[in-house]
Amino acid sequence: MTEENLTQDSALPLLAPTSFDSDADPVDPVTRDGPPSPADLQAVFDVPVRVQAVLGRSRMTISNLLRLKTGDVIELDRRVGEPADIFVNNRLIARGEVVLIDGTLGVTLTEIVHQDRS
Repeated sequence: MTEENLTQDSALPLLAPTSFDSDADPVDPVTRDGPPSPADLQAVFDVPVRVQAVLGRSRMTISNLLRLKTGDVIELDRRVGEPADIFVNNRLIARGEVVLIDGTLGVTLTEIVHQDRS
């Protein structure tokens, strides 16, 4: 983010000082265990992300791609009923099944993909 785009609204919130009990271990509010509260995430609510639901993939030559016309079928590498992959910013985060709700396609998440961060 450039300096021109950094405003008070987009800056990370300041953390309140932590009080310490002499008999207890101090809790670092940045690295505490448990899920973040909505207030902790306020700074990232307006950050745009790219979300993709990938039903399958196919490889073809450019000449075949240019010959495609309305009604042509492209064979994908998945079968009917197999889960769609959900990517956020090109990173696989979940799998789900395609659903149709009032004529609109959607994806119901069925599995969250946990990736090790090394």
